[in-house]
Amino acid sequence: MNDQLKLHQLILAALFAAAIAVMTAYLLHIPIPTGGYIHLGDTLIYLAACLLPTPYAVMAAAIGGGLADLLTAPLWVVPTVLIKAMVALLFTGKGEKILMPRNIGAVFGAAVLSPAAYGLAACLLLGNGNAFVPQFLGTLVQGIGSGVLFVVLALALDRAGIKARLRYG
Repeated sequence: MNDQLKLHQLILAALFAAAIAVMTAYLLHIPIPTGGYIHLGDTLIYLAACLLPTPYAVMAAAIGGGLADLLTAPLWVVPTVLIKAMVALLFTGKGEKILMPRNIGAVFGAAVLSPAAYGLAACLLLGNGNAFVPQFLGTLVQGIGSGVLFVVLALALDRAGIKARLRYG
């Protein structure tokens, strides 16, 4: 990979990280009773993971999610960094299109992985086993919303040929 392409991908990853942080922390940010919040920032994590090489996508997801929690719920920064990195690993940027079988499956995987991981984190952070279900359900709603928005955006971006444009200039 040439230096210009590496720089292009690094800049794109930084832009995704910033957009993930803003979308997660401030846009459509809906608090839930467990102390967390529902957001659509995961949609951008899914897109980043489909448009960037894996290491760049993982860093964009971890940094963007971590920054959002640093700004809104600092207790959750470490779990978020780990969980968002794992979620990004479910998706792939290999292929001609964003919406392909693996990424459709990844939406469902993320809708289970993220709520389960946040449910476990809530139990650990709050010291209360009863925290799992409320955290799981709130994050499940978030995952479903992010998944639906991802599919809609992926269809539009695939029609626009965005992957080819990002790769070749």
